[in-house]
Amino acid sequence: MTTDAAPSLQEFLNALTHPSAALELAVIAGCLGLAWALVRLLHGAAASAAPSVLFGRRLVDGLLFPVLALGLALAARRALVAADVHVAVFKIVIPVLVAFAVIRLAVRVLEAAFPTSRVVRVIERSISWLVWAGMVGWVTGLLPELLSAMEEIHWKMGGSTVSLRTLVEGTVSAGVVLIVALWISAAIEARLLSGASGENLSLRKVVANTVRALLVFVGLLVGLTAVGIDLTALSVLGGAMGVGIGLGLQKLAANYVSGFVILTERSLRIGDTVRVDNFEGRITDIAMRYTVIRSPGGREAIVPNEMLITQRVENSSLADPQVLLQTTVPVAYGTDLDALFPQIVAAVTQVPRVMAEPAPVVHLSAFAADGLELTVNFWITDLENGAGGVRSGVNLAILALLSRLGVEIPYPQRVIRQA
Repeated sequence: MTTDAAPSLQEFLNALTHPSAALELAVIAGCLGLAWALVRLLHGAAASAAPSVLFGRRLVDGLLFPVLALGLALAARRALVAADVHVAVFKIVIPVLVAFAVIRLAVRVLEAAFPTSRVVRVIERSISWLVWAGMVGWVTGLLPELLSAMEEIHWKMGGSTVSLRTLVEGTVSAGVVLIVALWISAAIEARLLSGASGENLSLRKVVANTVRALLVFVGLLVGLTAVGIDLTALSVLGGAMGVGIGLGLQKLAANYVSGFVILTERSLRIGDTVRVDNFEGRITDIAMRYTVIRSPGGREAIVPNEMLITQRVENSSLADPQVLLQTTVPVAYGTDLDALFPQIVAAVTQVPRVMAEPAPVVHLSAFAADGLELTVNFWITDLENGAGGVRSGVNLAILALLSRLGVEIPYPQRVIRQA
């Protein structure tokens, strides 16, 4: 297929009055309608209501619609040319569809790779403006002249000569390669993390992060080659930068390495209940640099991964989800403890979330100044739901039992003597 020269705006306006213009517009409308019907059919077959790179949110704002429309338009133009029909409107429509496809690709891939980033929104708008400006420049004939002028601007880079046009085209090619790499990595990550939990979720997350890093690195190398930069010339500079970065970013590197260690050896997993630096909660996410721990009260702690490797971490869910809790209750001296202990055990066992096996245990822990101090030990298996509620339920059950039995709960008594 030959590439048409960029038409001028006057040629396009003159072409609209040509007798074949109405036929071209009808064919283009048919291509757009057929593309929309195919996208709708494929979306129904995919049975997925979630926004995606291919289908977008409203079918026409995904990548598949402009790509199908572009393919149908190219096929229709070839058929019209073969039938000796004068084509002019297609010279405008095809660049518009190309620009639309490029914008949809960039926007949807960036949204999938970085769904919560505000900087990405600025990049998306910038890409849209640049692509539409390039399309307008091509339609009006300004872009080829600008590219020819940029070809005249060149300079020496190492042992080769690089022009401004080569640099711009290489930068665009590098951007396309990086966007495709991000698209592939986002699709792989979504597929790996779909339906995973516990140990599988942690292992799949490290695989997804590794694949994304490798694809972006390969895309960066391809992009640098497309720009015209000799990668061998970067070896000395890369070595010097590596030493400087290694010295200046030791903590950052240590956190990344610690993240890989945690995810691969699975000493900590998403969903485990841990206690780190006097903060207790459930692990909700393990990133490459940090781990997010959410307390039962709703507070979240972002803990650097290096701390989880070098400091003591209490994991309540590593080998056994059973957790021991305690509460204390004082009773008066002279209380029949042999008869009281079994009744306390029976009352605590009836409290929701308290395990019947191992059964609760009561100990005489201290001879206090005002009475006998009893310690009640009991087990639960769902610490992620909090310990305050179950401990309160145990205390209420013990209080009701002591009140029913008439067991006195002593309180401090002080005698004040007046001189």
